[in-house]
Amino acid sequence: MDENPRTPTPTPTPAPTPARPPGARRARFRWAWWLLAYAALGLGLLGVVLPGLPTVPFILLSAWAAAQGSERLHRWLLAHPRFGPMIRDWQEYGAVARRSKWMATGAMAASAAILLVLAWLTGYARWWAIALPIACMAAVGAWLWMRPEPPPR
Repeated sequence: MDENPRTPTPTPTPAPTPARPPGARRARFRWAWWLLAYAALGLGLLGVVLPGLPTVPFILLSAWAAAQGSERLHRWLLAHPRFGPMIRDWQEYGAVARRSKWMATGAMAASAAILLVLAWLTGYARWWAIALPIACMAAVGAWLWMRPEPPPR
């Protein structure tokens, strides 16, 4: 009883590979998220005392990265008396408080004024190198003022 050589032999189906757990990829790069979270936090804290260096975007970036890689830092940021409400407002509503908008606008206006004064005093002639950062600050300011404000507490 010879089998027909033309009949294909069934190939065994491979066993299904187990699905990767939801946080497996995130855990692999946990050190990178941790590093980004602490670097952004450091820059945000420097922005508190250095004019021209923004605080809010770096704190928000730190909170986001900490949520990916450092639960302890994320909890600390959310519980912080100064940063916590700002982070929660952003996460829940995409909102920025009016006081923060005014402070950011003032810092950008002061930075633009300093840039213009220094360019005028030094006789710097490349107008585009002065106009580009001012245009970026104006665009960021417009975007910032279009963000909603958080509901009253």
